[in-house]
Amino acid sequence: MRRMEERKAPASQARDEQSVAWNKLPWRKLEQHVYRIQKRIYRASQRGETRKVEKLQKLLLKSKSARLLAVRRVTQENQGKKTAGIDGVKAVPPNARFALAEHLHPKNWKRSKARPVRRVWIPKPGKPGERRPLGIPVMWERGQQALVKLALEPAWEAKFEANSYGFRPGRSCHDAIAAVFLAIRLKPKYVFDADIKGAFDHISHEALLRKLHTYPQLRRLIKGWLQAGVMEGVDFSPTESGTPQGGVISPLLMNVALHGMEQAMAEAKYQYGKPRLVRYADDFVLFHPDKEELQVAVEQVTSWKAGHGTPLASDENKDHPYARPLRGERGF
Repeated sequence: MRRMEERKAPASQARDEQSVAWNKLPWRKLEQHVYRIQKRIYRASQRGETRKVEKLQKLLLKSKSARLLAVRRVTQENQGKKTAGIDGVKAVPPNARFALAEHLHPKNWKRSKARPVRRVWIPKPGKPGERRPLGIPVMWERGQQALVKLALEPAWEAKFEANSYGFRPGRSCHDAIAAVFLAIRLKPKYVFDADIKGAFDHISHEALLRKLHTYPQLRRLIKGWLQAGVMEGVDFSPTESGTPQGGVISPLLMNVALHGMEQAMAEAKYQYGKPRLVRYADDFVLFHPDKEELQVAVEQVTSWKAGHGTPLASDENKDHPYARPLRGERGF
């Protein structure tokens, strides 16, 4: 018995030391360091300095602070931290977290190939009997995606349209509700309410990669994630379009794919002023006091979305009202 205890003691002690070392990392300082680089990326993107943005993104991806924060996010903070990908890994101990952070350095990206995601079906909230698919990447790719998101997000936050609210830092559903209230509070308006059918599943890979317009190494990495395929049990399915729900970077990629909708709507000529668009993720509403001009805006958005491979769900619903008047100043 003593010999067994002596054998187990060093391993247990080593795990405890690694756990203490992980918890003692100066997380606040690491976050501040990453935020400083992100702020520089944001400012450079605002000024249109593409080369500087790419240099700063490479600096951030190599940063040990960013890699440690990415690992902490996918192994400790994310809601799906204990959901396994196709490799079965769902619990990452502290010593493995340090190793994962080292392995996430961009110099190791050429050695790895994107692996398929594991498909899991979950019930849709508010719709009994309906389910939606989640694609769960392996833990290594989740860390990679969290790291890439730290670099890509500030550059795109400088470009995103003002009335986009879903899956963005510092914005919430309540902000979208406030924007809707401000759009209708002074004058009755017609509203077109729609959602984008299968926003995650129908994104064109080619159009998305062109819009990302990033440097080759990052472009190849994201293309690999998009085209890695799906495993459902032992059945493999290739992915020709879309980005899997469940990936850390998927919400950001969806926002990039839907970026430009407001600009496309505003390109038409309107006699009584431009319509107002408010979007939260894949749901959006259009407002205008004139019904005919609202229909023009809807046609603009519909044609723009058709070019991106994501049709409106309301296009196929004949009973959906094309537009309905708002009555009063405080609701619709």
